[in-house]
Amino acid sequence: MKPTVVIVGRPNVGKSTLFNRLTRSRDAIVADAPGITRDRHYGEGRVGGKPYLVVDTGGFEPVAKDGIFHQMARQARQAVDEADVVLFVVDARVGLTAQDREVGAELRRSGRRIWLVVNKAEGMARAAVTADFHALGLGEPLAISAEHGEYVSDLMELVLADFPEPAREADAAEKHPKIAIVGRPNVGKSTLVNALLGEERVVVFDQPGTTRDSIYIDFERGGKCYTLIDTAGMRKRGRVDEAAEKFSVIKTLQSISDANVVILVLDARQEISEQDAHIAGFILDAGRALVVAVNKWEGLAETQREQVKRDGARKLGFLNFARFHFISALQGQGIAAVLASADAAYAAAMSSLPTPRLTRALQMAVQQQQPPRAGMVRPKLRYAHQGGHNPPRIIIHGSALERVPDTYRRYLERFFRDAFKLTGTPLRVEFKSARNPYAKGDAKRS
Repeated sequence: MKPTVVIVGRPNVGKSTLFNRLTRSRDAIVADAPGITRDRHYGEGRVGGKPYLVVDTGGFEPVAKDGIFHQMARQARQAVDEADVVLFVVDARVGLTAQDREVGAELRRSGRRIWLVVNKAEGMARAAVTADFHALGLGEPLAISAEHGEYVSDLMELVLADFPEPAREADAAEKHPKIAIVGRPNVGKSTLVNALLGEERVVVFDQPGTTRDSIYIDFERGGKCYTLIDTAGMRKRGRVDEAAEKFSVIKTLQSISDANVVILVLDARQEISEQDAHIAGFILDAGRALVVAVNKWEGLAETQREQVKRDGARKLGFLNFARFHFISALQGQGIAAVLASADAAYAAAMSSLPTPRLTRALQMAVQQQQPPRAGMVRPKLRYAHQGGHNPPRIIIHGSALERVPDTYRRYLERFFRDAFKLTGTPLRVEFKSARNPYAKGDAKRS
């Protein structure tokens, strides 16, 4: 599972700048669940072969008793509780402040591994700029410049040195499918898990977000083996007290990354929210096969059902590769069809696509619709081969492929998906242009 790196610090020390640097300015997932403000962002980073989740928190003011700063401090504490590593960011140009001392004292009590990051150190002597921060007692301060990217890679190599690289895609293909059940609180995730298992293996409460840690459950159905990942921890009802503490976005993202197939559970009785769309977007970005289960379908009037379908098509149109099922997890209606679609999505995600068939499909696609000209040049698409699984990656070779527009790339994705019946999985099409031997720097010297 990917390690979680949480960025904390007082306001205006450059936390978001560091977040953007680590995620390469990738659009962050924003949690808008009750009690979690938009100042908390989630994204992915990578150092070498090691991916990780990164969380940006709002300004951390431990002494705040109410108002927005209290809310920001509360969500920062929750992120720290769920972190594998905490980056405590301070400002080199301001120096050590009383508020830094308060944050440092609280972080020491957390028991998490803390890395002290001295930001905005560009153009300054590293030894001099870090000297005062030794007083925090959090180990060796590390000077960086998030804005200019100085020493950021070195920092992350140190931070992730003790975490192993993930298993290769080939290893994942040899195992039975791992299916993550994800969605907002109180949409019926644990009820769906119990329906799939046919027994009460996961505690279900009629309250949102009664779960926190992911549960891995192995089971067999119809002669096939599966591992279900429920974004859930079994806890007593009395301990479930605050909405922000109930719902762990981090655990949801980790479950998505660790799965082969994701079942996104929606509540037919609630409007599709921005949170649903953000989770769906992360599933798509992660390249995971997907099934959408619209739960609590029982008892809805026909007009309500039509409205739900229209809203789904409008708000989640970017998931047109996935199958939608309208189910009642409580009554066990539609459960078999959901699992069948998960099987089909897994098979599509792990498909082997022979190079001759891919190349013939590419030629047919070009014959039906050529790529548009870019000035005086029209890109030439010559042959294709498979570059990976989960999701399937198709590498297309040719010339001037850097000029192929995104609209044509999407056309090819749709064409390949239809040609190979890849229902339920995203598809990645990548281009690789042949080198021009007469280009500058490549020509042979006479």
